[in-house]
Amino acid sequence: MRVQLAKQLLDQQIVDVDGRLVGRVDDIAFAADAEGFPYVDCLLTGQAALGQRLGGRVGRILVAVANRFTDHRPVRPLRIPLSLVARVDSVVRLRCPAGELPPPPVEAWLRRHLIDRIPGAYRASG
Repeated sequence: MRVQLAKQLLDQQIVDVDGRLVGRVDDIAFAADAEGFPYVDCLLTGQAALGQRLGGRVGRILVAVANRFTDHRPVRPLRIPLSLVARVDSVVRLRCPAGELPPPPVEAWLRRHLIDRIPGAYRASG
Protein backbone atom coordinates (compact mmCIF):
# COMPACT_ATOMS: atom_id res chain seq x y z
CA MET A 1 0.00 0.00 0.00
CA ARG A 2 1.50 3.31 -1.06
CA VAL A 3 0.94 6.21 1.31
CA GLN A 4 1.54 9.76 0.19
CA LEU A 5 2.68 11.28 3.48
CA ALA A 6 3.16 14.81 2.23
CA LYS A 7 -0.38 14.94 0.87
CA GLN A 8 -1.96 13.32 3.95
CA LEU A 9 0.05 14.93 6.74
CA LEU A 10 1.83 18.17 5.84
CA ASP A 11 -0.08 21.31 6.85
CA GLN A 12 -2.79 19.29 8.62
CA GLN A 13 -4.01 20.68 11.93
CA ILE A 14 -2.97 18.77 15.04
CA VAL A 15 -5.57 18.58 17.82
CA ASP A 16 -5.24 17.03 21.25
CA VAL A 17 -7.56 14.45 22.80
CA ASP A 18 -9.92 17.26 23.90
CA GLY A 19 -10.06 18.85 20.43
CA ARG A 20 -7.74 21.78 21.32
CA LEU A 21 -5.49 23.02 18.54
CA VAL A 22 -1.82 22.12 19.07
CA GLY A 23 -0.44 23.38 15.75
CA ARG A 24 0.05 22.14 12.21
CA VAL A 25 2.24 19.40 10.79
CA ASP A 26 5.11 21.45 9.41
CA ASP A 27 7.44 18.55 8.65
CA ILE A 28 7.97 14.83 9.18
CA ALA A 29 11.00 13.21 10.83
CA PHE A 30 12.07 9.76 9.70
CA ALA A 31 14.27 7.15 11.34
CA ALA A 32 15.52 3.73 10.27
CA ASP A 33 14.97 0.44 12.09
CA ALA A 34 17.70 -2.14 12.77
CA GLU A 35 17.31 -3.54 9.25
CA GLY A 36 17.57 -0.11 7.64
CA PHE A 37 13.90 0.32 6.75
CA PRO A 38 12.68 3.90 7.13
CA TYR A 39 9.66 4.76 9.25
CA VAL A 40 7.96 7.94 10.45
CA ASP A 41 9.47 8.77 13.83
CA CYS A 42 7.61 11.96 14.70
CA LEU A 43 5.69 14.92 13.40
CA LEU A 44 7.37 18.32 13.61
CA THR A 45 5.57 21.57 14.26
CA GLY A 46 6.66 25.15 14.81
CA GLN A 47 8.45 27.96 13.01
CA ALA A 48 11.77 26.12 12.92
CA ALA A 49 10.26 23.08 11.19
CA LEU A 50 8.31 25.18 8.72
CA GLY A 51 11.28 27.43 7.98
CA GLN A 52 13.55 24.47 7.31
CA ARG A 53 10.92 22.86 5.07
CA LEU A 54 10.34 26.03 3.04
CA GLY A 55 14.02 26.88 2.72
CA GLY A 56 15.30 29.91 0.87
CA ARG A 57 14.95 33.47 2.10
CA VAL A 58 11.44 33.01 3.54
CA GLY A 59 12.51 29.95 5.50
CA ARG A 60 15.59 31.71 6.89
CA ILE A 61 13.45 34.69 7.96
CA LEU A 62 10.98 32.41 9.76
CA VAL A 63 13.78 30.69 11.66
CA ALA A 64 15.52 34.01 12.45
CA VAL A 65 12.31 35.51 13.86
CA ALA A 66 11.68 32.37 15.91
CA ASN A 67 15.26 32.51 17.23
CA ARG A 68 14.69 36.11 18.32
CA PHE A 69 11.71 35.06 20.44
CA THR A 70 13.15 32.11 22.33
CA ASP A 71 15.51 31.65 25.24
CA HIS A 72 17.25 28.57 23.81
CA ARG A 73 18.87 29.13 20.44
CA PRO A 74 18.73 27.70 17.90
CA VAL A 75 14.98 27.18 18.14
CA ARG A 76 13.97 23.56 17.68
CA PRO A 77 10.72 22.16 16.29
CA LEU A 78 8.23 20.58 18.65
CA ARG A 79 8.56 16.82 18.07
CA ILE A 80 5.39 14.77 18.45
CA PRO A 81 6.20 11.03 18.47
CA LEU A 82 4.03 8.99 16.15
CA SER A 83 3.02 6.86 19.17
CA LEU A 84 0.99 9.88 20.41
CA VAL A 85 -1.07 10.01 17.20
CA ALA A 86 -4.45 8.33 17.63
CA ARG A 87 -5.62 8.73 14.03
CA VAL A 88 -5.45 10.91 10.95
CA ASP A 89 -8.65 12.03 9.28
CA SER A 90 -9.49 15.66 8.48
CA VAL A 91 -6.99 16.53 11.26
CA VAL A 92 -4.22 14.71 13.13
CA ARG A 93 -5.76 13.58 16.42
CA LEU A 94 -3.52 12.96 19.42
CA ARG A 95 -3.99 10.47 22.28
CA CYS A 96 -2.99 13.01 24.93
CA PRO A 97 -3.95 16.49 26.11
CA ALA A 98 -1.87 19.40 24.83
CA GLY A 99 -0.65 20.07 28.39
CA GLU A 100 1.40 16.85 28.29
CA LEU A 101 3.43 18.13 25.33
CA PRO A 102 6.35 20.49 25.82
CA PRO A 103 5.29 24.07 25.14
CA PRO A 104 6.37 25.45 21.76
CA PRO A 105 9.48 27.58 22.46
CA VAL A 106 8.26 30.78 20.80
CA GLU A 107 4.86 30.53 22.50
CA ALA A 108 6.53 29.94 25.90
CA TRP A 109 8.81 32.98 25.40
CA LEU A 110 5.89 35.21 24.37
CA ARG A 111 3.86 34.05 27.37
CA ARG A 112 6.70 34.77 29.83
CA HIS A 113 7.87 38.07 28.37
CA LEU A 114 4.66 39.57 27.01
CA ILE A 115 1.34 37.95 27.88
CA ASP A 116 2.04 37.33 31.58
CA ARG A 117 2.86 41.04 31.98
CA ILE A 118 -0.60 42.12 30.82
CA PRO A 119 -2.74 43.11 33.83
CA GLY A 120 -5.43 40.47 34.37
CA ALA A 121 -3.75 37.87 32.14
CA TYR A 122 -4.09 35.25 34.87
CA ARG A 123 -7.84 35.80 35.07
CA ALA A 124 -8.43 35.16 31.39
CA SER A 125 -10.59 32.16 30.64
CA GLY A 126 -8.84 29.40 28.81
